[in-house]
Amino acid sequence: MKYNIPADVPKNKEETYKKNLKSATNATNHLMLFAGDQKVEHLNNDFYGKDIPLEDNSPEHLFKIASRAKIGVFATQFGLISRYGRDYKNVPYLVKLNAKTNLVPYEKQDPYSKAWLSVGEVVSFAKESKLDIKGVGYTLYLGGAYEHEMLTQAASIVHEAHKNGLLAVLWIYPKGKFVKDEHDGHLIAGAAGVGAALGADFVKLKVPYDKKGKFDPKLLREATMAAGRTGVLCEGGAKIDEKEFLTQLYEQIHKGGSRGNGTGRNIHQRPLQEAVKMANAIYAITSQNATVKEALKLLR
Repeated sequence: MKYNIPADVPKNKEETYKKNLKSATNATNHLMLFAGDQKVEHLNNDFYGKDIPLEDNSPEHLFKIASRAKIGVFATQFGLISRYGRDYKNVPYLVKLNAKTNLVPYEKQDPYSKAWLSVGEVVSFAKESKLDIKGVGYTLYLGGAYEHEMLTQAASIVHEAHKNGLLAVLWIYPKGKFVKDEHDGHLIAGAAGVGAALGADFVKLKVPYDKKGKFDPKLLREATMAAGRTGVLCEGGAKIDEKEFLTQLYEQIHKGGSRGNGTGRNIHQRPLQEAVKMANAIYAITSQNATVKEALKLLR
């Protein structure tokens, strides 16, 4: 694996950075991010209701999946890692530094999500807890009155992460009353370019849709090129048919040029054993270069 080490990673942290990147991507530079940050972002809508197994209502369901499945990193809030981490020490963690609820509509108020704690506090926690923390994550909303504050904070977070040999993943979503179509390919490419300008290792983006509301790998190609050396991760979205999801994931990587995915609901909204199999299938395509046919066999 060829390492492109950012220049803000100090010499004495280069090996730590390379170790984290190699381990998280299975030495492929493709990241399978298991997203478990929706407890705040979507409140309980993703964890309790019709067609959702009751076990998903417990936060521990996420940790059970992450500890049994093949994943790159499990991204969730610091507090959850603090509460459950000692029982799940084998999990590769990515600490999500900020989050906001969806109670206030974006068209009513511009979104603002400030970091809950600093990278330094995460580094201290990693040393004390001995947990496998590979990086940090931060969500940035473009297009609103608080854009500058979030850009400034994101830049600082990426830099501080690199100074400590950690990976930095940015969720970048244009939101607000001036954003007419969140799935517009050209707009998503703009967000990808912002991720590159901020120096992120990976940027998690919306999936670009054509005028019929369908995923088009050609539209994604604009974003992956605009991201440069920053890897593009496509969001997983709402739960859909397994074959359809895995086929889209394969096309995102092999036709659209993405370098992974950030998937939550399509994994955790299943009973434990099914969730583990789905995570393994996603990992196979993302970080083991498997075909859709090979990945589907893992669901049996």
